[in-house]
Amino acid sequence: MPPPAGATSLHYGGDAAGLICGYVLSEGASPQELDSAQAAQWLAGRHTRAAPTSFLWLHFNLSHAQAVRWMERHANLPEAFFDALKDRSVSTRIERDDDTLIAVLNDAHFDFAFEPSDIATLWTSVAPHLMVTGRTRPLRSVDALRTAVRTGHAPSSSVGLLAELMRTQASGLVDIVRGVTHRIDDVEDALLAGRLDHKRARLGVLRRLLVRLQRLLAPEPAALFRLLQHPPAWMGADDAQELRDSTEEFSVVLRDMQGLQERIKLLQEEIAASVQEANSRSLFVLTVVTVLALPINILAGLFGMNVGGVPLADEPHGFWIIVAVVVAFTAVAGWLALRGTRDQ
Repeated sequence: MPPPAGATSLHYGGDAAGLICGYVLSEGASPQELDSAQAAQWLAGRHTRAAPTSFLWLHFNLSHAQAVRWMERHANLPEAFFDALKDRSVSTRIERDDDTLIAVLNDAHFDFAFEPSDIATLWTSVAPHLMVTGRTRPLRSVDALRTAVRTGHAPSSSVGLLAELMRTQASGLVDIVRGVTHRIDDVEDALLAGRLDHKRARLGVLRRLLVRLQRLLAPEPAALFRLLQHPPAWMGADDAQELRDSTEEFSVVLRDMQGLQERIKLLQEEIAASVQEANSRSLFVLTVVTVLALPINILAGLFGMNVGGVPLADEPHGFWIIVAVVVAFTAVAGWLALRGTRDQ
């Protein structure tokens, strides 16, 4: 949907106030795109409107120097939100501050490459008339939500938009789980085919990714359940049910991630056992070669001494006698070594 006349074209890093996108949303109406100046006017005049059924979604680039200043000046957000921004804590949580919901969520980067460091934080404030989100790095879920809103698929309440964000986040996690599963299948096929080169290191990266996601995202369903026990008065029953449904979807994805961690652990143990078995075979071959070479080394050392009385020095067939002795001792040593392996 093209922006209305007079709206400034917003680029990916945000406008002069760091606003990446802004939309006025209401039930039964198409989303109206705003820039930061229009959003400030909307917020300043919302109390004069006769039917305050619409709400505003503002998404900021927090790396922009003016983003926080604009929010402090125009958005009238609670201090808890700005404290969360200053704290820069990445611990997932959803809290209630009077009639406002403050959420700190974690999500995958827009250019996610299955690395443990490709996770960043999204700070969110949700009130009846306003939902504010902010990030320092482009994130996949909020960008997918932005695309859905632009095409007209938007909830009619701010809590519904938060629930849609969480469903989009869960959908992104499903894609990550599928990608990890595909990579694990490749490693498993290579293991069965006997190609072990560097597969253990690849599994280690995937396991660290899943552990990091599990650590950052696991508190989210529990935080939502605690919130839903005492929701704000303005949150309707339908909105609470949407949040509860999104939480259940999220919990299912987290359980799938835990199952993948166990699968990776078993594969790592199998690869470690295969490597240990290969090392044991190499060590055994080296030991057998050393044992077989022992008689000739001992006799060569003895007969190579420049002293008198060397046996068979004047014997015309002395060389062949020594060769026979060496062969006999080598055969005995080889028999003893191989017999030891058959007894195991």
